Amino acid sequence: MRIATWNVNSVNARLERVLGWFEAEAPDVAVLQEIKCVDEKFPAEDFERLGYNVVVHGQKTYNGVALLSKFPVEDVRKGLPFLSDDEVDEQSRYVEAVIGAPTPFRVAGIYLPNGNPIGTEKFAYKLAWMERLFGHARELLAREEMFVLGGDYNVCPTEVDVFNPTAFAGDALCQPESRAAFRKLLNLGLTDVVRAFHPEDAHYTFWDYQAGAWQKDNGLRIDHLLLSPQAADRLTAVGIDRAERGKTEPSDHVPVWCELDVAA
Repeated sequence: MRIATWNVNSVNARLERVLGWFEAEAPDVAVLQEIKCVDEKFPAEDFERLGYNVVVHGQKTYNGVALLSKFPVEDVRKGLPFLSDDEVDEQSRYVEAVIGAPTPFRVAGIYLPNGNPIGTEKFAYKLAWMERLFGHARELLAREEMFVLGGDYNVCPTEVDVFNPTAFAGDALCQPESRAAFRKLLNLGLTDVVRAFHPEDAHYTFWDYQAGAWQKDNGLRIDHLLLSPQAADRLTAVGIDRAERGKTEPSDHVPVWCELDVAA
């Protein structure tokens, strides 16, 4: 079972490129971020023709997430729970469903806030969102079920995950608070799939469009797949499809995927 995450940076603007990757790689389940469209503008029929069930939590012009599965989906959640019941989040950044595979499991698609500039309400929103994610992950773990939390986390977990730590010292992606919140999530018992296979090396998932970042390999690792212990026990392979960044009119992110043995 191959599970992928990809920030596509506008699904309609890059539809041909995105569909080409899906046709070639055929992930069983994928979560997309920054689709930048409302639900009814998402090109669902194009993905359905490839055999996918589609769940969309969109937003006009900004944000937006989607979940695509070759297996039936159920128990769909759109939006990350709040710590209290009287709050509303207008930003579409979270989608979740149970995948009806031979061994059912839960998948969540995450588009975590960027948080820049630091010292503003945007950074405070980022940290509050991460605390909500921590609380929800803790509840999921209490169920002792297999799950995957995949997406664009907008966090470089360590200095190894950024090409120039000094240049990013003032960026929200690399702040001690951001890293501490990500580490707190991992310390619940989750597994970072890339680090499970590559404990120390630099493996980037994002290259800016500016200053020749791709050509210079000036990248960041901000797209992550985190597994519950039950899922980590079944982890067999991991990949980052770097080649997508070098194609015509690419997203500035590339797909990250893992494979789980979920045979009955």
